[in-house]
Amino acid sequence: MMASDDGVFVSTVETDDWIDDPDVPGTEMHELVLSTGIDPAKVFRIPIGVDAGLFTPQTPASRSAVRRELGLPEQAFVVGSFQKDGVGWKDGAEPKLIKGPDVLVDALRLVRERRPELHVLLSGPARGYVRSGLERLGIPYVHRGPKRYEEIPQLYVALDAYVVPSRQEGGPKSVLEAMASGVPIVSTRAGQATELIRDRVNGRLVDVEDAEALAEALADERLRDYVAAGRETALANDKVAQEPLWRAFFAGFVAHA
Repeated sequence: MMASDDGVFVSTVETDDWIDDPDVPGTEMHELVLSTGIDPAKVFRIPIGVDAGLFTPQTPASRSAVRRELGLPEQAFVVGSFQKDGVGWKDGAEPKLIKGPDVLVDALRLVRERRPELHVLLSGPARGYVRSGLERLGIPYVHRGPKRYEEIPQLYVALDAYVVPSRQEGGPKSVLEAMASGVPIVSTRAGQATELIRDRVNGRLVDVEDAEALAEALADERLRDYVAAGRETALANDKVAQEPLWRAFFAGFVAHA
């Protein structure tokens, strides 16, 4: 949060999915600021944006190529989860429950009952809890750890769906990343997802901790029907599209320069 005499900036902030700090949902912070009695006209809320130019919508050819590179079967149903959901920076055997890794494992167990060809693509550090859970269930997975942000877009290309199982979020940015990549997004009602996703229009939205609903949504045969609207949402929240919001906020600082 930033402030000047002319206004307060409230970001839908996430510390980053790979940083081991709690997230503060933008809606919660926005309401907290307003509860101080400040003039609502002086509160500027700018959501997490995405560089849509980095995330090219997948094609059958690009998906096949990336799957071959990652060692994922061509005919698999691939669900992605790119976050840090373990405590600490080592193996991550202890779950960071705010991110819902236990819900994720349970949901994937149920997805496999509907889609036996399920494979999971993981990214991010400290995924030990999820990896152990998938191994226990016999669900095949691939885990990749990109060193640079620019390597992440390629991972989305391999997916049939992306899942966010969190109990609480500040973002996550992955909602818009998946949308920009032409990948169906399924999320719990946490963080920025509640503002970006219109259920059964541009993605799927389910209640927090509802693994059954999460699995049902992931296995929904109509998932790809929501891709075009999701891409439109991502473009509307591109960082370039947000420039007017930033100019409006920083006008207060410039006036006092």
